[in-house]
Amino acid sequence: MNFTEQFPVLNDYLYLDTAGSGILSQSIQQWRRAHDEQFVKEGSKFRHHQADFLQDVKSHVARFFKAKVENTFLVQNFSIAFNTFLDGLDHSHRFLLLQSDYPSVNYPVESRNFKHIEYAELDENLEQNILNKVRSFKPTILALSLIQYISGIRINLDFIKKLKQEYPEMLIVADGTQFCGTASFNFEDSGLDVLLSSGYKWMLSGYGNGFMLIKDHVKEHLYQDRTSHALPQEPFLKHKKLLALCFEPGHLDTLAFGTLKQSILHLEQLGMDLIEKRLRTLSELAKKAFTERELLSSEVAQRTVHSTIFNLKSDAVLTKKMQDANVLFSPRGAGLRVSFHFYNTEQDLEKLIQIIDRA
Repeated sequence: MNFTEQFPVLNDYLYLDTAGSGILSQSIQQWRRAHDEQFVKEGSKFRHHQADFLQDVKSHVARFFKAKVENTFLVQNFSIAFNTFLDGLDHSHRFLLLQSDYPSVNYPVESRNFKHIEYAELDENLEQNILNKVRSFKPTILALSLIQYISGIRINLDFIKKLKQEYPEMLIVADGTQFCGTASFNFEDSGLDVLLSSGYKWMLSGYGNGFMLIKDHVKEHLYQDRTSHALPQEPFLKHKKLLALCFEPGHLDTLAFGTLKQSILHLEQLGMDLIEKRLRTLSELAKKAFTERELLSSEVAQRTVHSTIFNLKSDAVLTKKMQDANVLFSPRGAGLRVSFHFYNTEQDLEKLIQIIDRA
């Protein structure tokens, strides 16, 4: 499929930076323009039905990830939601984190007064490292990114499900920002207790929107110190329950969250099974080509299944050649991070390989 009509940026760049920022489609730009034109014409009247509008967005998110609508929250981004989540917990929790995980995962935990924090090593044996730490440290919460933002290492979701079955009392909290939008996902059937994500990367929904999904039992762990305090009874707030007041305070932007809904509709139209299959093919081809050229770390090279995010060993010559060839990528860690979404092709990979070989 050719996506250059919907995504004009593909005409000008070899776009390998979805892990940094997803791109907006022409159809979404048209929807956003119509949304703001209506706001210009109607003023405050435009917001009369915003509660129903946002509930509809929430329903689409819940359907897309097979979660419960009542346990779905619209948030501005992962970081705000995760910090709010942590503030609702008792400080007695024992956290297991991953070494060198995304700073927005590790720092908020480390900077609060949780009594015990330990780390699992992030290497080719990630799942076994986590299991060993869970058995010895006995954490009450495991918090991690489903896909690592520097290396692209992807946690085995079957492992997460088995881990939850073996340790049902441990909460498993995941950052899905580098995962959501890359594969079909059934939240209720997963081993995750909490999934949080921004929408601006693989969901292709721009900035200022994200979501949080929780299982029923997670409510027992959040903001228990507020349950004795009466909730607001003002007409415009009386429909909100405690967690909605915590995670969805104030006014939510219908432009940002409406864009999220439009992106979900677009992904559903393409078909998540098709997207997942396409990304699996690109991942396998890219990993083989990069491994043959010794561009990947041993940790990534030895993994069986990988995401479409790769961190390539590089130098100034390769960096310059990629920039001159209008390749969009991100410097991360000690290398160059490239990432492939469904609008990328095998030809894009071949172009990148040619640039690398010439360098």
